[in-house]
Amino acid sequence: MSGRYLLDTNIIIALFANNIAVKNQLVNAEEIFIPSIAIGELFYGARKSGRSQGNLERIEEFIARNTVIGCDV
Repeated sequence: MSGRYLLDTNIIIALFANNIAVKNQLVNAEEIFIPSIAIGELFYGARKSGRSQGNLERIEEFIARNTVIGCDV
């Protein structure tokens, strides 16, 4: 399935964990959007993790490849 996807934090974490079902769903995505709130949640979790530097780098790379959508009213 192709198209445009808005990912939540749980799906991004599954993608980072190499979840095959998630990867297969997104492999042909035309565009992926990430809400800025999910970015905050990912950074929070990365800073609390035992591999914070590697996780922070992974998040930065993911942000660079996708479109971040700001949150406002």
